[in-house]
Amino acid sequence: MKKKLIFGVFAMALFFTTACSSDDDSNSSSTNATIQQVTNIARSGSWRITSYIDSGTIKTDNFTNYNFTFGAGDILIANNGTNNYQGVWSVTRDDDSANDIDFNISFTAPATFADLSDDWDILETTPTKIRLVDVSGGGSGTDYLTFEKNVE
Repeated sequence: MKKKLIFGVFAMALFFTTACSSDDDSNSSSTNATIQQVTNIARSGSWRITSYIDSGTIKTDNFTNYNFTFGAGDILIANNGTNNYQGVWSVTRDDDSANDIDFNISFTAPATFADLSDDWDILETTPTKIRLVDVSGGGSGTDYLTFEKNVE
């Protein structure tokens, strides 16, 4: 009886150890793959903002006629044919969750572009659309940002 009990405990311990370690590895690998996929999609052409909602207020018009290019070296360019603004961007693991990723945008000027500066959570990514959300930790609301790829 003791041999069956010891074998049962050993088998359960082995099962749980194997199950936990394989889950951790696959989540890390899939997160890395997803970061690369999102990065590749963003770099695949120029984009326009089709929706920007700042805590319930629609501010999409602030970005009308601007094309955004997510370039190599984390360079982000916004250009409307007259004005050219440079920022930075990246896709990284979320600080709060190893299984979640952030789409990071940072502009220092002009003020309307500085509103885009944040570590956005990704709602949806397709070859033609990137939908982002940011829930303020300070209780100031939820922002939504949608980029759609320009037809070239």
